[in-house]
Amino acid sequence: MGASDTIAEYFGFDESDTDYRTETLAGVTTFLAMAYIIVVNPAILSSAILWNHETGEFQGEATINGAVYGAGEIIQMLAVATILASVVATVVMALYANRPFGLAPGMGLNAFFTFTVVVILGVPWQVALAAVFVEGLVFIALTAVGARRYVIELFPEPVKFAVGAGIGVFLLFLGLQEMQVVVPYDATLVTLGNVLQSPVAALSLAGLFLTLLLYARGVRGSIVIGIVTTAVAGWALTLAGVVSPDVLTPEGSYDDVTNEGIVSMLTSVQYDFTPLFWGFVDGLGMITEDPFVFLLVVFTFFFVDFFDTAGTLIGVSQIGGFLDEHGDLPEIEKPLMADAVGTTVGAMIGTSTVTTFIESSTGLEEGGRTGFTALVVGGLFALSLLVVPLMAAIPQYATYLALVVVGIIMLQGVTDIDWQDPAWSISAGLTITVMPLTTSIANGLAAGIISYPLVKAAIGETRDVSPGQWALALAFIGYFIVYFSVESGAVTF
Repeated sequence: MGASDTIAEYFGFDESDTDYRTETLAGVTTFLAMAYIIVVNPAILSSAILWNHETGEFQGEATINGAVYGAGEIIQMLAVATILASVVATVVMALYANRPFGLAPGMGLNAFFTFTVVVILGVPWQVALAAVFVEGLVFIALTAVGARRYVIELFPEPVKFAVGAGIGVFLLFLGLQEMQVVVPYDATLVTLGNVLQSPVAALSLAGLFLTLLLYARGVRGSIVIGIVTTAVAGWALTLAGVVSPDVLTPEGSYDDVTNEGIVSMLTSVQYDFTPLFWGFVDGLGMITEDPFVFLLVVFTFFFVDFFDTAGTLIGVSQIGGFLDEHGDLPEIEKPLMADAVGTTVGAMIGTSTVTTFIESSTGLEEGGRTGFTALVVGGLFALSLLVVPLMAAIPQYATYLALVVVGIIMLQGVTDIDWQDPAWSISAGLTITVMPLTTSIANGLAAGIISYPLVKAAIGETRDVSPGQWALALAFIGYFIVYFSVESGAVTF
């Protein structure tokens, strides 16, 4: 038996009816859909480091362990930390869990880290990293004893089957916004973008149309083809002078490539992220300065990440056909361990909470079924270390068209819901609609989990609700009371 056969046997290619080509293509697709995090995460987290608590302003440089670093250096450090945390978590997912899911520092949680914890609550970024680290350790412990799996399996069945469709609408909304097909509008919050006035919308729609046609014809790799074609078209139109550089290309990337040159860009990368590690170490020593605030931050990170990850795993697993008849993911503790390890390691090297990405569904749609898909994702993240500056040249509107395609596909999950049963229709309907309207998977889960036992009680079917489901609903209510009290200023520190 050769190495190729050994690897195929390890990942169970035959049992999953897949092969190297399918798994590799799926990994490439997932990576392309996730690659934006290499640029976006550093942009968000750098604000936490550059925030000056004394002046209440963002600075152009920051002092870490006595050394002064400019904003550009900090962003590159964070890019390296983002990549390394993604590699660690995704490789654990591949080799330990054998699931085709990609992981990286989560969107939403990074914004909470920066703007709520650091800017609003006034917590030093070093302490915030320590909080993420503690959260990761708690996740590892709870996952090891099966507690996380137990809680997730308490989710009401209609909520489990609605998560996929809810994420689908969520992805559609995010994708269409980034593509400028849906734009802000005062009277109705959002409205249809003007394709004749927006080159991004016009090019994105052309790319989306191409991708959907290829998908409808059963062309393998249709999503990758759509992303690459749209990105190349954007660059071609810019270089030809048809469109201004600041319209179809990411900010700064056009000037970097045309003026500085690719070689000088690559040789200027700052790979030393150790200042972030020493900042984390300093944060551990600062925990006792205000332990109550620290515990509140840990609790919030824990609660949101727990349910965000749970919802993502269930939703993308539904697309892959991994769920059993009860809507549960067998051996879910293994992929949960991957995000726990990623979160713990990520905090140590300078980034916020690591979680499973909903963009993993793009690779599943291309046929990814085993951990080899995740291994390809991790490998591509590792390779991206060599071209960190060039990753900024990938337009987000090109990658986000994949979310629209997959979002449409994920809507098929509504067929598993019994819409004639009021407990199912109300809890599932709220789960599906609250996710995109609040841009939060956790909020969607909360709406379904809280409403299910209440509706069951109203129609006289209280016996169908377990004590654990009541406890879960009360836990969500308690969380929102604490969260909104802090947000409104009713509770101060």
